[in-house]
Amino acid sequence: METITLTTDTDDCFAEAIAQAAAALRHGAVVALPTETVYGLAANALDESCVAKIFVAKDRPAKNPIIVHVADETMARDCVAEWPAAAAALANAFWPGPLTLVLPKAEGIPDNVTAGGGTVGVRWPGHPLMQEVIRACRFPLAAPSANVSNQVSPTTAAHVAAQLGGRIPLIINGGASEVGIESTVVEVAGNAVRVLRPGMISAEAIAAAWPEGAAANETGILKSPGQLPRHYAPNARLLVLTWSDADDLENQIAYSRTPHDRICVITHNRIVTGTRFGRVSVFPNDPEAYARALYAELHQCDAEGAELIVVEAVPEAAEWLGIADRLMRASGRE
Repeated sequence: METITLTTDTDDCFAEAIAQAAAALRHGAVVALPTETVYGLAANALDESCVAKIFVAKDRPAKNPIIVHVADETMARDCVAEWPAAAAALANAFWPGPLTLVLPKAEGIPDNVTAGGGTVGVRWPGHPLMQEVIRACRFPLAAPSANVSNQVSPTTAAHVAAQLGGRIPLIINGGASEVGIESTVVEVAGNAVRVLRPGMISAEAIAAAWPEGAAANETGILKSPGQLPRHYAPNARLLVLTWSDADDLENQIAYSRTPHDRICVITHNRIVTGTRFGRVSVFPNDPEAYARALYAELHQCDAEGAELIVVEAVPEAAEWLGIADRLMRASGRE
């Protein structure tokens, strides 16, 4: 299959990209689209056969549900069976933006979207191109990240092409994703809310918008993507460590016997200098800037043939929880 990438650099290109993406989606194809979190692989969320193409393109396990993207609150309400006050408050506080609400699903949502469960995640994304494509289609879009399942999510069109080129017909290049990691996912059950997947909207921000109550954790059918033990993972082995200096770091990883030129280091506080590592990247201490850079850096490490990626542990603070979660799953550590 030939994969075409369309740019959005000018007003005419932007309009043409929307028209071609919407036409392809209306004809049952899958299309890679930019969002403010990561790039998504979109299909008609109301058509089971269209959604099935997402699973094939991504090699995605059927047990992993897919978030449904909408263009406004009215469309979100059409996708769910209930819209309690907690959902309205959170939507009012954070939409459009990187927040997904999990609610009882409407009858029209196919079972393969929800992994056979009775709830569905819905999100009104903040990216203008994604919004315009949904409006042009006039139906919601099921859209997980546009990558091979469990690998690093894409934050540029080039990342999508590297993983899904030849598997999908169309990629829309809308520039680099501004948030950089996937949305915060919150289940809403009556007046109770529970964070299923942390993101850049913190649990404290959620509680401030809806202070009425929090639900306990439960097990069973997955209600949100991003809950598998290993996810968002580069090809290289990834370790999250703390170290005092370069010697301490070298001592901690000596057992791996990885050639130094095949080791990449990502740090933000304990800067590693004067070493023989193949790549050393210094990230900002600001969590939003860190999140924007993370996946692109992991993609670059893989592209350079890294065998081991060592990441300095991030601070144990609420605003870093989404990043810590992605690093934990990328390392395969529960």
